[in-house]
Amino acid sequence: MYKVMTILGNRPQFIKAALLSRKFDEHPDFEEIMVHTGQHFDSEMSDLFFEELDMKAPAHNLGVHSLERDDLVGEITKKLMPILMKENPTIVMVYGDTNSTLAGALAAKLFSVPIVHVEAGVRSFDDRMQEETNRQWVDRISRLLLAPSRLALENLDRPDYSGDVVYSGDIMKDMAMHFADRSKMPNGLNVDNFVLATIHRESNTDDVEVLKEIVKALNIINKETSVVLPLHPRTRNAIDKNNIICDFLILPPVSYFEMLYLLQHATLVITDSGGLQKEAYYFKTPAIVVRDTSEWDELVDAGYSHLCAPVCAGTILTNYEDLKGKNIVFDKGFYGDGKATEIIFSSIQKLVSSFIDLLG
Repeated sequence: MYKVMTILGNRPQFIKAALLSRKFDEHPDFEEIMVHTGQHFDSEMSDLFFEELDMKAPAHNLGVHSLERDDLVGEITKKLMPILMKENPTIVMVYGDTNSTLAGALAAKLFSVPIVHVEAGVRSFDDRMQEETNRQWVDRISRLLLAPSRLALENLDRPDYSGDVVYSGDIMKDMAMHFADRSKMPNGLNVDNFVLATIHRESNTDDVEVLKEIVKALNIINKETSVVLPLHPRTRNAIDKNNIICDFLILPPVSYFEMLYLLQHATLVITDSGGLQKEAYYFKTPAIVVRDTSEWDELVDAGYSHLCAPVCAGTILTNYEDLKGKNIVFDKGFYGDGKATEIIFSSIQKLVSSFIDLLG
């Protein structure tokens, strides 16, 4: 029996893990031990996704949240150590680029447990972002690196990365294809023609002047086309604290199936999320990225996503005017053919089988 410890911390990771967790549950040779770090601790950002995606409850919940980056990583790493000793996993799986991802990989490395990194090789080359540092560090110590794109694969073709590299395609594409017909309209959505916005990144919420510029642009766009913003708790706190007036429709955090509905029906997406850029692309919806860099340069180069440099009302509105009437043909295929789950699972089977071969 191979024991897989999957370490998750936030909404996108819960979603990415759903289909692969089913594969582990269905296979007699695997047992998955799921650990929730607590990084997303609000029930609207955590429990909701486990229930909706019919995922088993985590075996361990560390309850670590609301700390600065270094303290968060340190506390998660410390709390993982006795769990690793108790469970003695064959491999540790981490997803993406969060602080939970880094902490999980560091803890596994301390115990010499091979690390599997889903979404390896992704780069924005923007060292101002914690996520960029996290990605690079995790890739350097991972045993199996699963690249979601050809560009990510190229980024791993360096001596810094000694693990086995596999082009898997994007597991979020599998999710979008698998669950598209189960989308549902969020409660409170009272418009048909709308722009979907999501804002949560610290660089946009912690700088009051930048946040005011973003809201200013959304208020102006809302006069022409309704803007719908599912509000992240961090963003809500910043808006309330600074008495920023929003003239557009605000929704509470939405479930995955509700987000699928919004993506399928929006005319345009305005976001600072890395993952949502790709999800918009899967539903042939153009995106304005409220950042001056992106992890997904292929989408920017193809004209499917537009960057804002600098982030201000002017750049957002310029991109909006450029995209709102443009007939974009989504004719370029990125991120595999929707078989990432199968490729990742078979790669893990091959990896753990090689351990048996080494032992003779």
